[in-house]
Amino acid sequence: MHITRTTHLLAAITLLLASCQSATKKESPDFLAGIQDTTVSPGADFFQYANGNWIKKTSIPEEESGWSIGQMVQQDIYTRLRKISEDAEAAKAPQGSVSQQIGDLWYSGMDSVAADRQGLQPLRGQLETIHSISNLDDLLRVTAAMHRQGGGALFADWVAQDDKYSDRMAYQLGQGGLGMPNRDYYFNTDEKTIKVKAAYRHFMYRIFRQLGRDSMTAIKTTNSVFDLETRLAGSSRKLADLRDPNANYHKMTLAGVQSLTPLIPWHAWLQNSGIKTPIDSIIVHQPEFYTALNTELRTTPLEEWKSYLEVHLVGDNAAFLDQQTFNDRFAYIQTLTGAKAPRPRWKRVLDGEENAMGEALGQLFVKEYFPEKAKQRYSDLVEAIRDAYKERIMKLSWMSDSTRQKALTKLAHVTKKVGYPDKWKDFSALKIDRGPFVLNMLRAAEWWTNYSFSKLGKPVDRTDWDMSPQTYNAYYNPSNNEIVLPAGIFTVPGMKDEDLDDAFVYGYAAASTIGHELTHGFDDQGRQFDEKGNLVSWWQPADEKGFKDRAALIIRQFSEFNPVDTLHVNGDATQGENIADLGGLLLGLDAFMKTDAYKKGEKIGGYTPLQRYFLGYAYSWLAVQRKEIMATLLLTDVHALPKERVNGPVVNIPLSMKHSVSGRAIKCTGPTASG
Repeated sequence: MHITRTTHLLAAITLLLASCQSATKKESPDFLAGIQDTTVSPGADFFQYANGNWIKKTSIPEEESGWSIGQMVQQDIYTRLRKISEDAEAAKAPQGSVSQQIGDLWYSGMDSVAADRQGLQPLRGQLETIHSISNLDDLLRVTAAMHRQGGGALFADWVAQDDKYSDRMAYQLGQGGLGMPNRDYYFNTDEKTIKVKAAYRHFMYRIFRQLGRDSMTAIKTTNSVFDLETRLAGSSRKLADLRDPNANYHKMTLAGVQSLTPLIPWHAWLQNSGIKTPIDSIIVHQPEFYTALNTELRTTPLEEWKSYLEVHLVGDNAAFLDQQTFNDRFAYIQTLTGAKAPRPRWKRVLDGEENAMGEALGQLFVKEYFPEKAKQRYSDLVEAIRDAYKERIMKLSWMSDSTRQKALTKLAHVTKKVGYPDKWKDFSALKIDRGPFVLNMLRAAEWWTNYSFSKLGKPVDRTDWDMSPQTYNAYYNPSNNEIVLPAGIFTVPGMKDEDLDDAFVYGYAAASTIGHELTHGFDDQGRQFDEKGNLVSWWQPADEKGFKDRAALIIRQFSEFNPVDTLHVNGDATQGENIADLGGLLLGLDAFMKTDAYKKGEKIGGYTPLQRYFLGYAYSWLAVQRKEIMATLLLTDVHALPKERVNGPVVNIPLSMKHSVSGRAIKCTGPTASG
């Protein structure tokens, strides 16, 4: 398959969409009316054609890094959650009930007067504990306590399914301990990264001044902590290198991990972290990081480590503290996002509620905003996409029968979770009161740590959800071989679900979300897991080579995109998402062509069903973004930017001009297991 450069889209798409201008009868405008920029050829830049008029008319709010379909949906969700929270605050519900917890959390978050009066006082106990550290054992004990409350100093640790034995939960270790988004920020020398580094250093300086250091001492301490983090960054893997699940899987005995890092007493660490279940092995994702960390623990002075913990404690919690601390952090965050002003406090409090107990909010949310009829619609869409995927796998010319049968088995075993969980988490043990917001958030983080660690030694709960129902997002979990589709992801701003036509929904939801997530089961990472969720080789060597050859074309194509300044898309790091975008668009199209809406061919808003399908897909990436956030995402995100997520996959769907006029037979090829 030949992949074109950047914006060379199909002539067929031009013909498809240009024909809408010749509609003979007047039709009432629908919610897509006025979004398109018809001065742009859809064959030159489909993203701009489909969304260009909206882009021209849209101003980014000062408090946002961009404005997109996701943020418009989130605006609706914010409004709904605010009402839920205000009603809960006024209800005076029984202690320990979801309503009491939500109401008190809202109250404490919105009490800005108390927060400003308290300053850093709510963290005084933790800060005094850091000050009292007198040896390495103390340092590790205090750091473990910070990890229990959501901190990430030194390294990252978590509990998740063992990639190679998905029926077991495992304690896992990864690189971490950095204050900036990833290791590249410490070493890149472009103008934007230099500004980010300067802002981050100034944020640290402001924290040390707030903690009582004089200006010269604060500068010296900032420099030493930044240098320490730079050394940790130097032993951290790059974004693309984190994609290979086998290369990032090293299962070791506890004794083996102890040998890797002799200065960390792991039995004591596990106990101080709150892990009560005996552990005989640990999965270490990046062993070389821990070798370097051990060196740092031996050579870096204790006082520098104490300063490092201080700045991480305050920095990690700055969003929940007084306005001055928040403003200091925001001055740094601005360089990453480009936002001109912070979001209003009520939205920030709702973000905190989401992190603390989003699923509890979700119980109240779905009762009112996601009816059973909508849940059934999208559940049925999953099956339509699954059927399309089965047919596409059956027709692959480059895949052997042996691999094909295993792929079909895996596809049949993909579990779907739509809308919201069948059973809810029990938050009754979480103490939430009307005291300092930051203490509520720390207790919530510790609740989540305990919840995670309690899974060790128990059967895997495959009913668990990692997102709340109101989340505008979705995911594929390879260890469970499942797609999880929260109610929020199907929302269209200002629209009721029953008013959305099938053509639009197949592009907006079936392609960009359902087909996308299902394809993740067969992307560069997902394809390495079997139907039970185990990391195991099930591909014939020739088929694996065939896949990689096709994936290389996707990598090459996206690496050519140059969205901002001199920065290009990282085609290697984003390959999984780019494969999933193409797969989703292909699968959604296959499934849509079987519907009555497609076969009838009736126009809505002057567009044929096939045209609305592609417009619906483009609508799912409706966005304008500031350059700062674009640059940040290009360095840190495994997704391409919205424009490339539209133009990239669309060019790889070759519709013959003969067939595109009628919108009938479509021949597709692609570099994924879906095509």
